[in-house]
Amino acid sequence: MRRRSFLVVLLGLAFGARADPLLDPITKGAPVRQGRVKLDMPLLADNGNSVSMSVSVESPMTEADHVRAIHLISERNPEARMASFHLGPRAGAAEITSRVRLAGSQRVVALAEMSDGSFWMGSANVVVTLSACVDELGS
Repeated sequence: MRRRSFLVVLLGLAFGARADPLLDPITKGAPVRQGRVKLDMPLLADNGNSVSMSVSVESPMTEADHVRAIHLISERNPEARMASFHLGPRAGAAEITSRVRLAGSQRVVALAEMSDGSFWMGSANVVVTLSACVDELGS
């Protein structure tokens, strides 16, 4: 390994730069920052078939500065990208309330794509006692 390549890898590790197979299809390798996104989910869900969640993103929602999309990503569901909500400046507020299905205990990520091309994220850990999204035909 060349010295320059080694330094680039070392700096990437020091500043938290890493490839994330769950986020890269959306971000195309752009950096993702923590903050601005609040994901509220229960710590314990009795049933993974219907878990309540709400996402809010700090944004003035003006023509110059708004949320383009909010993506919900699951670490364990058969389909990692659970939902994508497309917004614009006329939405007024960047808030989504819904229910999702979860295939077991996991971390759920809310990824906000901003009008300036930046990405922000928030996450929540949920313990699920009865999983959903399970294929029972193979049993």
